[in-house]
Amino acid sequence: MPISPDPAKAGARAMPGFGRDPASVRRRIETMEEVLERLFVVPGINRPVGIDSIVGLVPVIGDLATASMGIWMIWEARNLGMSKWQLTRMSANVGVDTLLGAIPLVGDLFDFAFRSNSRNLRIIRKHLDKHHPSTVTIDG
Repeated sequence: MPISPDPAKAGARAMPGFGRDPASVRRRIETMEEVLERLFVVPGINRPVGIDSIVGLVPVIGDLATASMGIWMIWEARNLGMSKWQLTRMSANVGVDTLLGAIPLVGDLFDFAFRSNSRNLRIIRKHLDKHHPSTVTIDG
């Protein structure tokens, strides 16, 4: 059995979701969006809520923390070779979410309604469906 020259690369290939291929990137981004925007459903109003809305309640630090997670999604999109226009749109979504989300009380309601990560996921999915059709998943 041949020994891999780089054990880190061998480990990354063995663990699903840690590769650089478009399918792995798609799974990571979809998982991050779910955690940020749709982690659980609020009883009574049947509205999904994620870490973005909850952590955003902490002034400044919470908004910066969730913005960094949104920026990570943009970084992954850049690695997919998305256009500068798409990356700019995604950056604007995160920027608006961060700036308006930092306003006390009103920003928290805005975070609840404006889902920048879901918007960015739609942009990424559209790119992947067009340029990497083998990554398409069927939602059931």
